[in-house]
Amino acid sequence: MAVSILKQRDYLIATIQAALDDRALSELQRALVERVGRSRSRGVIVDVTGLDVIDSFGTRTLRDLAHAVRLRGAETVIVGIQPAVAFAMVQLGLSLVGVSTALDLEEGLAFLDGMLESKRRPR
Repeated sequence: MAVSILKQRDYLIATIQAALDDRALSELQRALVERVGRSRSRGVIVDVTGLDVIDSFGTRTLRDLAHAVRLRGAETVIVGIQPAVAFAMVQLGLSLVGVSTALDLEEGLAFLDGMLESKRRPR
């Protein structure tokens, strides 16, 4: 696979450094969803900083990935969407509805830490 998946604390981190074809994106999706259970991860960060375009298939795959990971008991945050990519996605009507995003890896880690902390607090 063209994307390495690293484990840090309770999280999996996948950094996409170059454009992936549809097959590679689908493979990444399957690998992350499977590894959430195997590594007992509580969160997934997908870093797309290296992408200068995210097309409709990529958007749908990221959205489906986040929903599948949530069904496995973990949360997903997409980090590093470049300004030009964000503008293009909006103009094309592409949406990551229901998917958390953050500016960069540091904010993504803080977001997941906050999510886990709020789940641990008694209600």
